[in-house]
Amino acid sequence: MPNISSPFTAAYAPDDAEIAAPLLRTAHLTPPQEARIDRTATRLIEAVRKRDDRLGGVEDMLREFALSTKEGLALMVLAEALLRVPDARTADQFIEDKLGEGDFVHHETKSSAFLVNASAWALGLSARVIQPGETPDGTIGRLVKRLGAPAVRAATRQAMRLMGNHFVLGETIEQALERARPRSGQQPRYSFDMLGEGARTASDAKRYFDAYASAILTIGKAAGERPLPDRPGISVKLSALHPRFEVISRERVMKELVPQLLDLAQRAKAYDLNFTVDAEEADRLELSLDVIAATLADASLAGWDGFGLAIQAYQKRAVAVIDYVDGLARLLDRKLMVRLVKGAYWDTEIKRAQERGLDGYPVFTRKAMTDLNYVACASRLLALRPRIFPQFATHNALTVATVLELAGESGGFEFQRLHGMGEALYEQLAQDHPKLACRTYAPVGSHRDLLAYLVRRLLENGANSSFVALAADYRVAMTALLQRPADIIAKPQAAHHPKIPLPRDLFAPERRNSRGVEFGERAALDHLLAEIAAEPTDLTPIADATPEQANAAVAAARTGFAAWSRTSAGTRAAALEQAAHLLEQRAPHFIALLQREGGKTLDDALSELREAADFCRYYAAQGRKLFGTAEAMPGPTGESNVLTLRGRGVFVAISPWNFPLAIFLGQVTAALMAGNSVVAKPAEQTPRIAREAVRLLHEAGVPANALHLVTGDGRIGAVLTAHSDIAGVVFTGSTEVARTINRTLAAKDGPIVPLIAETGGINAMIADATALPEQVTDDVVTSAFRSAGQRCSALRLLFVQEDVADRMIEMIAGAARELKIGNPSDVATHIGPVIDNEAKQRLDAHIARMKTEARLHFAGSAPAGCFVAPHIFELADAGKLTEEVFGPVLHVVRYRAEHLERILAAIARTGYGLTLGVHSRIDDTVDAIVERLSVGNVYVNRNMIGAVVGVQPFGGNGLSGTGPKAGGPHYLARFATEQTVTINTAAAGGNAALLAGEE
Repeated sequence: MPNISSPFTAAYAPDDAEIAAPLLRTAHLTPPQEARIDRTATRLIEAVRKRDDRLGGVEDMLREFALSTKEGLALMVLAEALLRVPDARTADQFIEDKLGEGDFVHHETKSSAFLVNASAWALGLSARVIQPGETPDGTIGRLVKRLGAPAVRAATRQAMRLMGNHFVLGETIEQALERARPRSGQQPRYSFDMLGEGARTASDAKRYFDAYASAILTIGKAAGERPLPDRPGISVKLSALHPRFEVISRERVMKELVPQLLDLAQRAKAYDLNFTVDAEEADRLELSLDVIAATLADASLAGWDGFGLAIQAYQKRAVAVIDYVDGLARLLDRKLMVRLVKGAYWDTEIKRAQERGLDGYPVFTRKAMTDLNYVACASRLLALRPRIFPQFATHNALTVATVLELAGESGGFEFQRLHGMGEALYEQLAQDHPKLACRTYAPVGSHRDLLAYLVRRLLENGANSSFVALAADYRVAMTALLQRPADIIAKPQAAHHPKIPLPRDLFAPERRNSRGVEFGERAALDHLLAEIAAEPTDLTPIADATPEQANAAVAAARTGFAAWSRTSAGTRAAALEQAAHLLEQRAPHFIALLQREGGKTLDDALSELREAADFCRYYAAQGRKLFGTAEAMPGPTGESNVLTLRGRGVFVAISPWNFPLAIFLGQVTAALMAGNSVVAKPAEQTPRIAREAVRLLHEAGVPANALHLVTGDGRIGAVLTAHSDIAGVVFTGSTEVARTINRTLAAKDGPIVPLIAETGGINAMIADATALPEQVTDDVVTSAFRSAGQRCSALRLLFVQEDVADRMIEMIAGAARELKIGNPSDVATHIGPVIDNEAKQRLDAHIARMKTEARLHFAGSAPAGCFVAPHIFELADAGKLTEEVFGPVLHVVRYRAEHLERILAAIARTGYGLTLGVHSRIDDTVDAIVERLSVGNVYVNRNMIGAVVGVQPFGGNGLSGTGPKAGGPHYLARFATEQTVTINTAAAGGNAALLAGEE
């Protein structure tokens, strides 16, 4: 039994087979039970297929516009974005872009449902305007020419509103209650869900709280005299009630969110409503349960049976959550409601685990495993009655039939369905079981707010493996729909999807993904923090090298080059792979160094360590291919032509302070893998990190005479780059220093040596009116302010379409206000210090100038020391920003939709070409921007930092660098020379191979 002070713990991403084994052993029921399940499920499926709904629902839409078709995908994107576009020009471009992707003109409507017919007619008519064509009598062609763009816009918007009106019960709670009123017969059960994204700002959170509070009051007054569980309810989203609902902000969340949730729960108790806390992403599960447990423990909620929460069966910890909740109920002597769902963000969870390099997935990778686990969870919940009141949310006929069989005749549970879905299935169920309770989960909110919700429902239920999609397809045999999940899985070894690699195997067989830590797993985070805290760190000053020592290092490296260049590519690669292994093994040590010397937050330090390991493994894999074997070239018979790559000699690697481990090791390992010896000069601010990295490479197998560390400031760098014996320079830093190095190299006599430079940029992002404001906010705040804005790729200049600029800027400023600035060793810190006082002074001077020349939208406050708070300024013209501002300062410019080309020209005029962000749902717009601007890395509808090695090779052109891209397939060759060896194999008397060949 849990103690309130003992938080929920369970393995975050256990092995699928270990979970599947016991589930498979207990999955099958007795033959009579299985036969009853078949009969019930068959009857329900036949009802779904026979239904002739004059209005129509999700099933009808999926039959008409399958998501495997271009029309289905275009419809999804239109539904997600069109209604939030305020201006006609952008709306017209968007409609033309999406309707041009499918064949809506010749789409033959297969449905008799009004919703489907009306939507198909409106979209088809709109498509005819965009792609006009004559019908045999010419009527349609003449009609659409007269209608023109305004009518197209109106028709398409109306089609989207029609869909939205069907899937959302009401735009206000009053409208929803009116639609929910019984017209005849039994009073229906509803759980109202106030639509909206998670809060990004304090004002968002207050608005959602007020909406919940108002809805509880309105629902309560209209609830009548029915007892629980036959009373209406409301679902609340914790991330809507707090702008930083995240694990690293746990202390703040518990202090601020628990009172808010308790307040709402007390209001719900006053009307004896069902009050359900919705489930969120896997990394928020432990935090959610902490908040729920602390709220439930309040004595004011005693005697109320309406508090509940949702549990996701696709999460591997679902059964453990049920046991924890049951323990809370027993400990507090409460009855609780539990809504069991299958889960709504499976694709996001898969991607997130891959990006984070976890050992496994927190969710099942096969749909049948989720279905199997759902039944196991249902059985567990039913066994916990009456302390737990189970609520089974599903549209799967086989799942419904199985739960019915497991439940027996004792009652004490209910089914749930989404409004707009499952009507036929549950109407049949009600006919067959009149006393069976079913609650409708009903979204409430504006059509603009429903967009993301609607698209998610369509995606979930339109997927090939979805029961709703399969049941809607008459070609799918009944036997296939009745196949048990346990029979699909069959054996534990098949529990994991064969085409979805584990996160660590994402890049297999070429290399292993770097290993991350999930902060949402309390045990993993606490263990990491304890190890970091225990790390001793030597921060005593390191003396700068003298010019004589720098010259000596070059001479020693020149001597070491001969042996290292002759070392096989396999041996060199093995040393790099061993370095990656040692990095991960000593992660706490390097993270501690990155925090204490580099001012990195925990998240940034871990990301940098992973990037460093990725560089080692990626260049090892690339090196084996490029340097391991010679490449045979084509040529005439009797002749051998072979191309090989060889090291150049001594490379000088000059790295920056903003990525003192990842860029340092990336430069050094690339040069070493190519067969060069290296003299590495780190930034003067971070020499200790470099020293530890060099020691690690030496331990991993790189000879001491092949890799030398020289510390110091720019003067020592100048000595190294001017040395006559160097064969190349790899540099990351400012454009000005890169120019200086280039001039130095050009002025020297002797061989012409390469400069591989990656410099900064006035990096821009363009957000048009089709972009989702919450997504833009997340990506802007991350891109502009993470790492205190001290990234080469950081966002400096944001262009926002003026029609949506006020709302977006307000939201971005509000989100920035919620960031915590301070000690980077504090896990809750979002923004640490800038690198030194000199950097702070430059930033403070720029901020002071901007306050006189630009409109200030936000100015954060920072503690004493080398801290600079986020600032947001609006410029009248992009030309006002003439240089890179290396810190947490965002500059915003509004633009008119018809003036997009002017914006692109302004970006091009800067001369930089490092990173670019684009937020738009219009593919033609994205394509035009990408084609117009020569930028190294373009990120569409996501943040623009954190390039992953081998996935997003990083580097720019123009004033932003020389290329080739670091972490890309062309990088290593730049560190090498090419040699072609041609041998006349016929010289010794003739071409024996040709003469001996058969006809």
